[in-house]
Amino acid sequence: MSNWATIAPAITSAFLASLVEVVEAFTIVLAVASVRGARPAVGGTLAGLAVLALIVLVFGPAVDHIPLWLLQISVGVLLLLFGMRWLRKGVLRAAGIIALHDEEAAYHKETAQLQEEIRRQLTRADWLAGLTAFKAIVVEGLEVVFIVIAVGAGRGLLWPASFGALAAGALVLGAGLALHRPLARVPENALKFGVGVMLSAFGVFWTGEGLGVPWPGEDLAVLVFVGTFLAVGLGLVALLRSRAAPEPAR
Repeated sequence: MSNWATIAPAITSAFLASLVEVVEAFTIVLAVASVRGARPAVGGTLAGLAVLALIVLVFGPAVDHIPLWLLQISVGVLLLLFGMRWLRKGVLRAAGIIALHDEEAAYHKETAQLQEEIRRQLTRADWLAGLTAFKAIVVEGLEVVFIVIAVGAGRGLLWPASFGALAAGALVLGAGLALHRPLARVPENALKFGVGVMLSAFGVFWTGEGLGVPWPGEDLAVLVFVGTFLAVGLGLVALLRSRAAPEPAR
């Protein structure tokens, strides 16, 4: 039985990672709705969700037939790479090296691009709008599915991870329907930093488990890895900020 040392991080990391992906998908779907109305936006969204459900139904059961050690190593390595990519971007954004992600700007950019495409192909306007929503749901949704499987597979954590992802989806959908605008106030850049930390920690833990490493404290080692990656990430932010700061006048 998995204890709360792994259940809580699994739910939290799946929730936060899914929150980021769902916010990005919702921004695109909202742009579609603002340009062509609710019908193509809802149609594309439902089609995308159907494809994701089919993928889960087809490939989900296959996870149970993969040897546990191989599953842990494969998922651990992929999760570590995935988490390090997010953590790298989080560090660079927090240090001011690259621009912060702006959901409001992304909404206006997506709206402008969609309007331009529709002007060029007026006879297929609704089809193009629906396809845009469909693509957003599938692309961002696949990342959510991967994160849920990567966090939960092999340790009986699929349901906790799935709960975290579904909670994120429900939260974004509820807030989006209430506000009818991009969720610009969601601290997406900070979330990506935190998710990068947690996914990287799980990646190290699962890889070690697959290789038979006897982690001290067993499941509690996840919390140590989270603290380690957080400390390293914050240290890199401080280092990069100090290097980027202008030297005082002499």
